Amino acid sequence: MKNKLIVTLTTVRGSRQYSLGQVARYLVIFFIALSAVSFFISNWLLVKTSDDLADLVEDHEQLNDQYEMMLGTQNLYKNELDQLSVSLSRVASQRDKLKAENIRMGDELYEGNNRIGELSATLGTSLNGLETLLNVEPTGDLSTERLESLTMMANQRLFMLNSIPNGVPIQAIRISDSFGMRMHPTKHKRILHSGIDYKADVGTPVYSTADGVVESAGNQHDGYGKQVVILHDFGFKTTYSHLNDIDVNSGEFIHKGQKIGESGNTGRTTGPHLHYEVRHLYSAINPAPFVAWNIANFDSIFTKVKSVKWASLKNLYPLNQIAQP
Repeated sequence: MKNKLIVTLTTVRGSRQYSLGQVARYLVIFFIALSAVSFFISNWLLVKTSDDLADLVEDHEQLNDQYEMMLGTQNLYKNELDQLSVSLSRVASQRDKLKAENIRMGDELYEGNNRIGELSATLGTSLNGLETLLNVEPTGDLSTERLESLTMMANQRLFMLNSIPNGVPIQAIRISDSFGMRMHPTKHKRILHSGIDYKADVGTPVYSTADGVVESAGNQHDGYGKQVVILHDFGFKTTYSHLNDIDVNSGEFIHKGQKIGESGNTGRTTGPHLHYEVRHLYSAINPAPFVAWNIANFDSIFTKVKSVKWASLKNLYPLNQIAQP
């Protein structure tokens, strides 16, 4: 019995014994050990996958926030600012009119002063909200001139945000590759990755990040597959590559947030994604500061992107109405 392994199986019909040789015994021990190792590896992979999934969910939520900023916020800001401008002008006009009137009767004078106080409070709250939206230092100034100045500043910022690329072009799963030097996945050599790669399922809508005109729309022969190139104001250009479908034509005028196609896997890729680039005078720029740019952090772009000569913008109309960076 030295080299034998006795296995006893018990059923409702009784017990039965089986004798296995030494080789079979080693196989059984190996199988048990392998099962134990597989159990621990599976649990480790499960924990790691859960952590990776949590990171992906966080990335997706951040991209959704940026996506909402790009698609909806600018229009929302514009509508709110238009309504606010009308409302503030009306309140300021009523207040100034009441101040100008010569109310001499006691009760009427008391009521008129109360009404002036109410209108001033409303105007102050609204102006403070506008200052907060624009992220400018509150002054406490409730004059019509301050209202006009803030309204002009808001409109100028919206003009810039519609003219220069900002926000994300797609509601993606995550960013799979950023701007910078990298080992190319198909060319197998270290070269500049001149944009941001957004991992997305085939057929995910792609949107223009600023107003402009389509320079080209079609299949490229340099590995980018189906691609749309849009020219914007002030020398900027954006490209959208590896598309599955294109919805615009060359020469067509495009507005910010307009759908221009759908993401895909065309050209030289290792998986479905959108390759997005921002260029200025043919030079590739890191899109990240433009993706994060919005009306509240408006001044950030002028310090983060140093390759553009922003200072000369202040000489352009209508930007020269209020000094720009």
